[in-house]
Amino acid sequence: MKGVLLVNLGSPDSTSVRDVRCYLREFLMDSRVIDVPWLLRFLIVYGCILPFRPRHSARAYRSIWTPEGSPLVVTSRNVQHELQELLGIPVALGMRYQSPSIEGAILSLRAHGVDDLHVIPMFPQYAMASYESAVEHVRKIAGRGNPKMHLTIQPPFYAEPDYINALVASASKYLHEDYDHLLLTFHGLPERQLRKSDPTGCHCLATKSCCETPSLAHRTCYRAQCLATVRAFASAAHLPESKYSVSYQSRLGRQPWMQPFTDHELTRLGASGVKKLLVMCPAFVADCLETLEEIAVRGREIFQEAGGEELTLIPCLNTHPAWIDALSNMVDRQFGDLKKWDESTEEVVARRKRPRFPKKMPTGAEQRN
Repeated sequence: MKGVLLVNLGSPDSTSVRDVRCYLREFLMDSRVIDVPWLLRFLIVYGCILPFRPRHSARAYRSIWTPEGSPLVVTSRNVQHELQELLGIPVALGMRYQSPSIEGAILSLRAHGVDDLHVIPMFPQYAMASYESAVEHVRKIAGRGNPKMHLTIQPPFYAEPDYINALVASASKYLHEDYDHLLLTFHGLPERQLRKSDPTGCHCLATKSCCETPSLAHRTCYRAQCLATVRAFASAAHLPESKYSVSYQSRLGRQPWMQPFTDHELTRLGASGVKKLLVMCPAFVADCLETLEEIAVRGREIFQEAGGEELTLIPCLNTHPAWIDALSNMVDRQFGDLKKWDESTEEVVARRKRPRFPKKMPTGAEQRN
């Protein structure tokens, strides 16, 4: 039985300070997020971050929360349902941190007989703090129980034509309107994590042109993959180089992080005479705190204080039809085209008239009843 698991980062269960603290504790104590020895990580998280940050973050989450809950979780569930309806096989959703959990998703898939699972980490670019952490956690959970699940992992799709075309389709409306500049902002990483992910041990950040110089390091280099996304998108959208720039957001701590910083770039653009700015976040496939609050609220304030007038956030892919099709194609390439059938048989005609899998997978209690 074939199945699909979509994996994203996660979100607090509510906007309460308690739930935000719980989320931050689980997230920041991940050794791939704050990649320092356990004792030092414990002192940083419990001594410097958790006493202060949850209250501030809770206010930020409240500013974007929807009646249905976290925008990231709500959108991800909608993507799950649409993809399952399109493919006709079980599709589950798991978050690396908090709910819905990866463990619960895999238990649900097992209950439906799935033993051949294609995992799609919803991170276009490789990073040890996101893609790698999620994949290793899935492998750990799926390795429990008997019989073992057969896993295949979707590689980072940072320059895959389907993903790039979905980005262009989602941004097309905004790119055809009047604007002065487009800023493509990605989540930032400490430079040490770029070096740690370099399998050659000598390429990443060794020279200013390391991301343009071919190397095996690019297979796991977040920065090189971000820039590859930008090049592919700009080419597909026919953007001149003078019309866009790249930056990195959400830094933490005093160690060197990827540059230029998004807040500095917003100030520079506003002060340089840019009045109408478009901002796009290609590292995220669903709108979340980092797009809806960090860019659309705080970023807009920074840009306007520097002299800019309008900052328009281009929504993430969310449930755009081109993105659902891109995900469907990822699964079809792994399992074969699930949407094809031999129309010469009566059985196929009958199957065509009925749902191939329920839109919502029943819970354990519903199965027992």
